[in-house]
Amino acid sequence: MNDARIAEVSRNTKETQITVRVNLDGSGLARLNTGIGFFDHMLDQIARHGLIDLDIEAKGDLHIDGHHTVEDVGITLGLAVAKAIGDKTGITRYGHSYVPLDEALSRVVVDFSGRPGLEMDVDFSAGGIGGFDTQLTYEFFQGFVNHALVSLHIDNLKGRNAHHQCETIFKAFGRALRMAMTPDPRSAGMIPSTKGSL
Repeated sequence: MNDARIAEVSRNTKETQITVRVNLDGSGLARLNTGIGFFDHMLDQIARHGLIDLDIEAKGDLHIDGHHTVEDVGITLGLAVAKAIGDKTGITRYGHSYVPLDEALSRVVVDFSGRPGLEMDVDFSAGGIGGFDTQLTYEFFQGFVNHALVSLHIDNLKGRNAHHQCETIFKAFGRALRMAMTPDPRSAGMIPSTKGSL
């Protein structure tokens, strides 16, 4: 495991220019500028509840819509987390969290398995939140899992307000990441897999 689990990744395409810096052992500080206010609010939940210092600068083709920006932030964040966590020696590997917000309740479970997979069961009560297309929640997490190489299960168990539904998902994701990435003192120096690698 890296002594300093810090990484920076830049990704530039004709559609987006994105730089992500992460410190997996931070204190939840965030500096976010994606051009999509509600998305910044959700990324702040990951930082705060995951205790990850997160610096994201994104410029995208928002004159079209938010799709490329949100998806590509997910991709770049996934790459940065994978780079920072290294070979996964000594981590807990699995993480889970249930998070409520008023009437909404979500469960997120993550496995740093080395195999990308997303199962997401969310029926948002509205198609948009403050200019953010709720369909892009899936695109963000799909981009993340494909490049962080994790298995991720997301279930919104209850909720009538789309803002609450989405916020519980991102908070639970941050807390599940925090649990999974935390070093396990009982498995220090070991890969948490019978295969010997992840």
